[in-house]
Amino acid sequence: MQTSMAGRIAGIAAAGHDPKRRVLRDVFGFDDFRPGQADVMEALLCGRHVLAVMPTGAGKSLCYQVPALVLGGLSIVVSPLVALMQDQVAALRLAGVAADTINSSLDRDANVAAWRRVASGQTRLLYLAPERLMTERMLDALVRLDIRLIAVDEAHCISQWGPAFRREYEDLARLRDIFPKVPIIALTATADETTRTDISARLFADRAETLVLGFDRPNISLAIEPKQDSKRQLLRFVERHPGRSGIVYCLSRRKTEEMAAFLEQNGVTALAYHAGMSKEAREANQNAFMTLSGVVMVATIAFGMGIDKPDVAYVFHTDLPASLEAYYQEIGRAGRDGRSAEAHMLYGLGDIRTRRLFIDDEDASPEHKRRSHGRLDTLIGYCETAQCRRQVLLGYFGESASPCGNCDNCLNQAPRADGSAEARIILSAIAQTGERFGAAHVIDVLLGHETEKVLARGHERLASFGTGAAHKRPAWLSLIRQLVAGGFLMPDPDGYGGLAISETGRALGRGEISFEYRVETRHRSLRAKARSAQAAGGTEDLDAALLATLKALRLRLAKERQVPAYVVFSDRTLIDMAERRPRDLDAFAEVNGVGEAKLREFGAIFVSAITAHQAGA
Repeated sequence: MQTSMAGRIAGIAAAGHDPKRRVLRDVFGFDDFRPGQADVMEALLCGRHVLAVMPTGAGKSLCYQVPALVLGGLSIVVSPLVALMQDQVAALRLAGVAADTINSSLDRDANVAAWRRVASGQTRLLYLAPERLMTERMLDALVRLDIRLIAVDEAHCISQWGPAFRREYEDLARLRDIFPKVPIIALTATADETTRTDISARLFADRAETLVLGFDRPNISLAIEPKQDSKRQLLRFVERHPGRSGIVYCLSRRKTEEMAAFLEQNGVTALAYHAGMSKEAREANQNAFMTLSGVVMVATIAFGMGIDKPDVAYVFHTDLPASLEAYYQEIGRAGRDGRSAEAHMLYGLGDIRTRRLFIDDEDASPEHKRRSHGRLDTLIGYCETAQCRRQVLLGYFGESASPCGNCDNCLNQAPRADGSAEARIILSAIAQTGERFGAAHVIDVLLGHETEKVLARGHERLASFGTGAAHKRPAWLSLIRQLVAGGFLMPDPDGYGGLAISETGRALGRGEISFEYRVETRHRSLRAKARSAQAAGGTEDLDAALLATLKALRLRLAKERQVPAYVVFSDRTLIDMAERRPRDLDAFAEVNGVGEAKLREFGAIFVSAITAHQAGA
């Protein structure tokens, strides 16, 4: 994290000949670009359109913020979330950049005042939602101004094949004709080749430079566990990471609150976050998560965009994500400090049924639904694979990789066996019950359980009744999941949770093909996970008490300014501050992430706090 003084001097000298480096240093307080940033900026400064696909945490915002300040004039930033726009505007203003947003959450007077600053030439970056930007009134006003750059964030929303398709993004394709001389950059963290091609065609008419950075995050360990008792499984996992911060994703708002309360009842500091909470409650919980150590944020997917907390030790999914793209984006919020981190997911057939219902209920074309089901099938295959998970994940994004040695399949490979005979027993039971029932009922028939549902339908008289007594329920459930993943069974064909036999499954039933399955062993990687958790210990030579003092100071300053804590300084900056312990403003200026404006506003306050802490140590 620290850079030598000679390196910093060399960086400042180089910045003198490079406007973008000078802005990076003086405004944002960084000495050098992250991989890929300089290439993206250079293309924009040369007037070319760019599609940039960069992993979460790679610094996408700087890719357009720095060129915007180099180019001068006004730059437009299209963003999907009001809260994210407001946070980015607040962060830019604290860095001394004239930024504004016009959005529905502000009253008319505030929006009018912002527009006056834009029209007078004071504003350098204007953040707008696509619905606001693409009104004829706004476009007519903007074409009369000195627009130098347009940035479209979360660009996968443009694509009908993207996991977060938003129809209002489609209209952005008009921008290249309305502003024919203005370079446009589209940015996203998650886009497979199909989505990238679709974005390029829609937004740029295939006239853009596509820059794709590597997707690999090797410090994140990947694991998936069959869902059995999600509350207990979550607690068992969290208890192996005492004092560490983590994010737990749940599918519903209700489950978010239930899981947070359950963790609190068991001695874990946990907070909830979802779109149904008030803005004040969300901000309070977000600030606590960003500022305090060992806080677990239990959230829906509403939480995460724009959050840059480097010491998140894990991301835990209690439910199946929407797609591999969504999964990749969500786990990317762990381990941004480069230390060991974990991505752990619970997975069950009920999740598949719920996700299929979501897709079928979506207001979308049959082709879009077909693609969405295909993406879900790919995610199911990732969950069920016996291959290296990182190989499968990177392969989806078009990258090849060797076995990683850092996923559950690599660390403790489960044995495989021929399950053709067991599969045919399952297929017979499904066929005899009419291909109308879910896994639970089919397994009851196999085990010979005379449940009320079995007796009501006369299924105790079927030839399949009791034929599966040789195995217990978890083994049959695992086999059914793997038959679904392998395409032998189709879950929920009519939206009611039933299992149907595919053509491939019928071929298996006739003995024309075989079925090999992964033998499940419960908690098979716990010891390996415990070792990785121990390895992810604290930063050497870091004064934890000083860091806590700096975080508390940051929170107070953020509350005074009514902004999220990370807008004042990121955790990375506070950690660098705690390691350097600057005693004067010259030394404080060398801290990573301290630009000229923040040096003026916060330098003396933080130096004083550090000095007082050192004196009392």
